[in-house]
Amino acid sequence: MTCACLYVPDFPVAAVARSEPELCSRPAAVLEGAPPLLTVTAANGKARTAGVAAGMNELEARARCPQLVSRKRSLEQEKTASAALFDCACGFSPRVEATAPEAVVLDISGLERLFGPPAMLARRLACRARELGLEARVAVAANPDAALHAARGFSGVTVIPPGQEAERLGGLPLEVLAPPPEILETLDRWGIRTLRALAALPEVSVVERLGQAGLHLQKLARGAASRPLVPAEPVLRFEETFELESPLALLEPLAFVLSRLLEQLCGRLAWRALATHELRLRCELEEIAELPNCGIAELKADPGGAKPDSAIPQFRSSAISSNGRHFYERTLRLPVPMLDPGLFLKLWRLELAAHPPPAPVIKVTLAAEPVKPRVAQSGLFQPLAPQPEKLELVLARLAARAGEDSVGSPEIEDTHRPQAFRMGRFQPREPIAELPDYGIAGLKDGHGTAQPNSSIRKFRNSTISHRPLLALRLFRPPRAATVEIRRGRPARIYSSGARGDVLWLAGPWRSSGDWWSEPAWTRDEWDVAVRNGGSGVALYRLVREGQGDKWFVEGEYD
Repeated sequence: MTCACLYVPDFPVAAVARSEPELCSRPAAVLEGAPPLLTVTAANGKARTAGVAAGMNELEARARCPQLVSRKRSLEQEKTASAALFDCACGFSPRVEATAPEAVVLDISGLERLFGPPAMLARRLACRARELGLEARVAVAANPDAALHAARGFSGVTVIPPGQEAERLGGLPLEVLAPPPEILETLDRWGIRTLRALAALPEVSVVERLGQAGLHLQKLARGAASRPLVPAEPVLRFEETFELESPLALLEPLAFVLSRLLEQLCGRLAWRALATHELRLRCELEEIAELPNCGIAELKADPGGAKPDSAIPQFRSSAISSNGRHFYERTLRLPVPMLDPGLFLKLWRLELAAHPPPAPVIKVTLAAEPVKPRVAQSGLFQPLAPQPEKLELVLARLAARAGEDSVGSPEIEDTHRPQAFRMGRFQPREPIAELPDYGIAGLKDGHGTAQPNSSIRKFRNSTISHRPLLALRLFRPPRAATVEIRRGRPARIYSSGARGDVLWLAGPWRSSGDWWSEPAWTRDEWDVAVRNGGSGVALYRLVREGQGDKWFVEGEYD
């Protein structure tokens, strides 16, 4: 078995630098604890060169390195960085072991035909990790432990030929084995400080003084320890987190943070040959005395998931309070799987401009729901249609201009209320193929002209009415009217385009509904004939809504 190890040194700093690449060129350290007792957890190479070491307090570290840039440790950012490292390895091999948060070991046996020799594969692993924002060391060896220790001890790409593990690992310090502190102290008293010195000790003496743990360490030092690889079950969870040093109250810096997170998410999805059709944004808000009423009450009334799919808007939002902390959440659903960070950023900018967070943001978490990418093939004679990605952006811009309730496809509601509809999500449908002309195409008369059969002809004749029909031309919106009532019936109406005495009427036709919920509705409909000035008599549909005096002229009969 041939194994490769991806190892990220100074992992807490690397996890933070993944969102802030400028930290790589400056002395940086990650602090942990509560002020003023902050201590250094990890430091990058430039900070260590300046004298900063783990365990120092903040004042001591800044005294040794005045240019030190410090960040507070973020376990969530370390978690997402570890997931990105695992995704990077899964792109090369199906057998990946999550050895530590900062290291993964993968089985690369038999991958030469896909990725070339081990040295080339190791370089590709390092390049891929760099694209995901992680500067990783890569080592290839004959067993998982030798590859891990080589990656811990050597920078860059290291390839150890089989049988040369003890020779190549011999010069490394004992710390790469991560031995227990008491054993490391004992070995230090003996003057044993390298793997070569530990490997040269007699096995019997090592067992007598250090037990089986000492013997295991000696096998590791010789590169001869053998254990099976324990592959981890790949979890398709794509989430990125950015913890801010200072709260963000403006849209532009928040969009900058989202841009970073979207690029990282899309990079991970692309490497796993996936796309997304749903993005979830979760912002932790700064703790303030009282949140403004910018939609919070409404959002709490809709915790999500209660509406049918047809009524779900493109964006769904909610606000959650937990343990005294406030969160602001929004979800972006896409009509088709996409993988375009630029398009996603434009959609989020439009959405956050229309619905900004009610308080400054101190932490941003962005998650993507992975799905298979869309596969489309256009026909040679099929007319060109707008791309779904561009259509989604156009709809978002229209919604930002006209309001979310004014953009979409009208859908009839499940009610008896006339003309009731709601705005559903606009989604172009596939064209419906023309129905075959059953029973008609094959029947021809004596002149070769196709004729319908007798049953279809009878059906068509039965649906044709010879009675005169009236067409009702609806006014949109209905015209408000003032109506004089005599003996409970309309006697005279005043409205735009319809004014005069009622000469004839029919009705009322009463209907009602939704009495079990709010708002209930009732309406009375009348057909009235009104003398329309000198042009003659016109026939209108007159409607009274509710129990009040709200009258409307709903339409005119042709």
